[in-house]
Formats: sequence, C-alpha cells, structure tokens
Amino acid sequence: AEGKEVGNGRLHLIDLAGSERLSSTMVFGKRLDEAKHINQSLSSLGDVISALGSKRQHVPYRNSKLTFLLQDSLRANAKVLMFVNVNPSKESVDESICSLKFARRCKLVQLG
Repeated sequence: AEGKEVGNGRLHLIDLAGSERLSSTMVFGKRLDEAKHINQSLSSLGDVISALGSKRQHVPYRNSKLTFLLQDSLRANAKVLMFVNVNPSKESVDESICSLKFARRCKLVQLG
C-alpha cells in the first residue's frame, strides 16, 4: 500500500485480582502462593513505575515476568490504560485506599 502509513500495536490484558494483603486473607496452599506471586508482580510494577517517574537510568524491567513482558509497552510513545477495581465495603477500605494510591502513582508518570 503505497503512500499509506502502517502502524502496529499491542494489547495486554492483565488481571491482578487477588492482590490483597496476605494477613487479611484466609487463603492457604496454591491460592496463597498465587497471591504471593501477584503481590510480587505488583511490587515489581511499582518499582518500574517509580523508576520511570523519576527518569532513572536503570529501570528494573527484569525483576518479574510481568514487567519483563510489559517493557515495550511502558516506554516512550506508549499509551497505557489501567483499571483499578475497589471494593466499596467498610471491611475493604484499607485495600481500596492502597489500590487507589498505587493507581495515582501510576497516573503521575509521564512516558516519553
């Protein structure tokens, strides 16, 4: 197609449900292991967001599989959209506030 620009893109859909504080959950075995892995991935994503936000030379993309896979999508000229779901119940207020703070931190980062 002469004269037409061709672009490409990626779409990542990542469900990090189950990222609750382990002390407040009553999970054991495989579900506990899964929650630990999700929390580690979120922590690594937070480290990457922090490094990008402060324009550090080194961005720790290799600290988790999640951030390693997302590194092309977390660079200049990328469009990133994050949905954060919170539970409106009183029992979940601490988790909801934590999730919203994480989302705010991500929002403040300018890619590119």
